[in-house]
Amino acid sequence: MQPFRVDIPQGDLDDLHGRLDRTRWPDELPGVGWAYGVPRDYLRELVHHWRHRYDWRAAEARLNRWPQFTTTVDGANLHFAHLRSPEPDATPLLMTHGWPGSIVEFERVAGPLTDPRRYGGDPADAFHLVLPSIPGFGLSGPTTEPGWEFKRVAAAFAVLMERLGYARYGVQGGDWGAVISRELGRTRPEVVGVHLNLLPNAHQAHEPEPGELAALDPAERERTLASWERLKTWSRERQGYADIQATRPQTLAYGLTDSPVGQLAWIVEKFKEWTDSAERPEDAVDRDQMLTNVMLYWLTGTAGSSARIYYERAHADYWGRPPEPSTAPTALAVFPRDNFVPLRHVAERTNNIVRWTEYDRGGHFPAMEQPELLTEDIRAFFRELRDPSPR
Repeated sequence: MQPFRVDIPQGDLDDLHGRLDRTRWPDELPGVGWAYGVPRDYLRELVHHWRHRYDWRAAEARLNRWPQFTTTVDGANLHFAHLRSPEPDATPLLMTHGWPGSIVEFERVAGPLTDPRRYGGDPADAFHLVLPSIPGFGLSGPTTEPGWEFKRVAAAFAVLMERLGYARYGVQGGDWGAVISRELGRTRPEVVGVHLNLLPNAHQAHEPEPGELAALDPAERERTLASWERLKTWSRERQGYADIQATRPQTLAYGLTDSPVGQLAWIVEKFKEWTDSAERPEDAVDRDQMLTNVMLYWLTGTAGSSARIYYERAHADYWGRPPEPSTAPTALAVFPRDNFVPLRHVAERTNNIVRWTEYDRGGHFPAMEQPELLTEDIRAFFRELRDPSPR
């Protein structure tokens, strides 16, 4: 393992600024808002902020407050931050981001999770955090061979935790981080608990039949219908990015790697559509934190390699099969503006659900949108695993 610091050459920043200054803007239909994609006036203003007000060096300094390292696992470079708690008995916790996220997502939860005493919490709820960049993403850099689907990533993360000396640990994640975390819990006996803010394959995947609905209580019946409606909307309006990344990630990579505005739009659209926002992404997440997340894709040139995880999953031999059951104690924090409506009766078919909490706000990036809610939900789950007796 080698110590690592983020240190972007000034020439890379100058190149970015030059490209932003020379942006070639497309035309736009009037009055369509976000229906066709990111509105041009919104993006122009965001690019102006990125070029003239956003401070990468300040963001870089914040990232470098975290002890960071790289190591090689299964032939791939693996970058991670390792934040040891001041509490010696803290629970090790592996937290994994997704797409189009990064370890930047965890900036606002890292302190309260590692040092609850400092933030007014119970020191018994402390965690030693391991925050890896998924192979192919950001500071882990591009992967150099095919086959890096989520099961291989999970196996690599298990090796990482072993190298760090953690014999037992918890896992947490959303998006691809949820898929990877669930796989770790399913396959690795050293995982004590799986906390997720998205649960794969827990939505209504087909039109519910009358008999199926009749067997449910009224509340779950209503959720099932809502889940089906949201899936139909997703398939019609929002699935395109995943289909492209699962079929032609290399073709996509040319545009996103050459144009910072193209990379920005590709990611920012998801921060608008997947969050608890109203008119723009900044209603839900901090603008500069979102731009730092984009910068980790742009500066590392990993638009294409991060997209390849979609391709690898879609071309793996398990694609299309039902999810393999997991017996690991699993908690789900449900945030209402996430992409799918999870159903507990579906989730319990293949998961050992021991905690299910539904919130009234938040979306796909809760560590950025609702850090306090996510922090307390993680604490409560692992507290219950330590002391399952009723209080």
